[in-house]
Amino acid sequence: MFENLSKSIQTIAEHSVPKKRMNVLKPLVDYIQNKVDSNEEIRLNFICTHNSRRSHLSQIWAQTMAFHFSINKVFCYSGGTETAAMFPKVSETLVNQGFQIQKLNETQNPIYSIKFDENKHPIICFSKTFDDLFNPVSQFAAIMTCSSADEGCPFIAGAEQRLPIRFEDPKAFDGTDQMSEKYAERSIQIASEMYYVFSQIVKKSF
Repeated sequence: MFENLSKSIQTIAEHSVPKKRMNVLKPLVDYIQNKVDSNEEIRLNFICTHNSRRSHLSQIWAQTMAFHFSINKVFCYSGGTETAAMFPKVSETLVNQGFQIQKLNETQNPIYSIKFDENKHPIICFSKTFDDLFNPVSQFAAIMTCSSADEGCPFIAGAEQRLPIRFEDPKAFDGTDQMSEKYAERSIQIASEMYYVFSQIVKKSF
């Protein structure tokens, strides 16, 4: 893993997750643990309205923490109820926290290559709907990261479980003096919660 990212994770490890949030996260821990116990692939699709901020941060940090804790067969995705673009501040925030990111094209909805380790396959991020062909069609957990997507999408086809794990939207601070601070804060919160989730998984030997 990249040195600066490892340092960020060391700091994130010191963040305590409130008991109330542990209860929110427990169904996700249980879902992953059941998959590990059965030696099955673990597919997590993080869903928000525009697939532009929270769902991408969740996808990226979940994949990174799975690698950090050596939990194998984890494949993380993200999607929205509609398409927009990954907001540029998300990329900037993640670079500051140690990721290496390439923008692969210049369109209204750019594709990003996001690496947490020099030898591991990059995470590919762009805005898409949750049922886009890029995402799994069955045997996955749908993780609802915002209230509007959770309430506006009563049914996610193919999902084995639907788990509401909501985060406050840093978009509220766009264009303000607090923008960088609040994006970093939300990223760290999501990272610390994904750290907690994967730290709870007991690996099995087969």
